[in-house]
Amino acid sequence: MQISKYKILYELLGKRSVISISDLNAHNIPREYLSRLYKQGKLEKVGRGVYSFPNVNKTENYAYAHVSRLVPKGVVCLISALRFNNFTTQLPWQIWVAIDEKARRPNVDNRNIKYIRYSGKAFTEGVEEHIIEGVNVRVYSPAKTVADCFKYRNKIGLDVALEALKEGRRARKFTADELTKYARIDRVLNVIRPYMEAVF
Repeated sequence: MQISKYKILYELLGKRSVISISDLNAHNIPREYLSRLYKQGKLEKVGRGVYSFPNVNKTENYAYAHVSRLVPKGVVCLISALRFNNFTTQLPWQIWVAIDEKARRPNVDNRNIKYIRYSGKAFTEGVEEHIIEGVNVRVYSPAKTVADCFKYRNKIGLDVALEALKEGRRARKFTADELTKYARIDRVLNVIRPYMEAVF
């Protein structure tokens, strides 16, 4: 019986780079199994209730999967969403994550996560889901990301928002209608309109 539980645990870890307590609960594996493997040095703790193999190749995709495990209701946003959607070659040292304005800030001790509070439709609309290293990663769509960049231009800089708009248009990552929809939701249509007219 014990061997099969360990086997299931190793199979789960083989499919994804990180595993959490909730993954164990879904497969009826007691938490002690993770704890034993951790004490034996076969796993490393990468966050509260989140573990991985010690020699996992920590790629950029690993970072998205890791953060999504730590903050499952969060959405990758702004600079990190630009990077995810190949709008920029800049590699932010933090993963920017949107959380609902009414939600409690996740009890995660990780300086590599920058939280941005979103509210209402600005938080819920334009979310795409991607499976990365076996983990469901929520990221804003290209059009939503550009609208968000204009909304948060004081945080990230107008130059970043303009670069995102130009690059998104050049690479045909969204239409004018899609961008208008999200600019309306973010209440930045009047701000973004003159720049849109210049590139569309």
